Amino acid sequence: MSAWLSALWSGGAVVVEPAGQRDAHRLAQLHGASFHRGWSEGEFEQMLSERNTLAHRLRQGRAVIGFAMSRMAADEAELLSIALEARCRGRGLSRNLLLTHLGHLAGHGVRTVFLEVEENNQAARRLYDRAGFTVAGRRERYYKQASGEQLNAVLMRRDLS
Repeated sequence: MSAWLSALWSGGAVVVEPAGQRDAHRLAQLHGASFHRGWSEGEFEQMLSERNTLAHRLRQGRAVIGFAMSRMAADEAELLSIALEARCRGRGLSRNLLLTHLGHLAGHGVRTVFLEVEENNQAARRLYDRAGFTVAGRRERYYKQASGEQLNAVLMRRDLS
């Protein structure tokens, strides 16, 4: 009974489920609120229409509060983006979303997942470290900020096999 009341009080149960083109607008909103250069709704529509894209949305009640998206090629994938509404961060939801997404990638035959993350993004780096990713390299001046400052990226990988 208390779990039900907790879910009701917090806005409903949190569910990870496949995302589709109908989600493009909301995913673009979440991405734009999370990153310096957000992707447009059209960019999401294009990616979501591609057969090699795997996307999951994180839904609480009727509200989409996060997503994870990867592009697959043979037995590898690149985690393109993961985003969560700011008010929902710090509750372990992104870890659940990421691990569920990785499980689905494995189910599609993916054996290795790669990603790039801004070197100083400590929250994201902790998430990926805790999810079993390891540093595989570094890309100098990979990200460009609105101020013109260029930031380094860390290339990370995780084996799923």
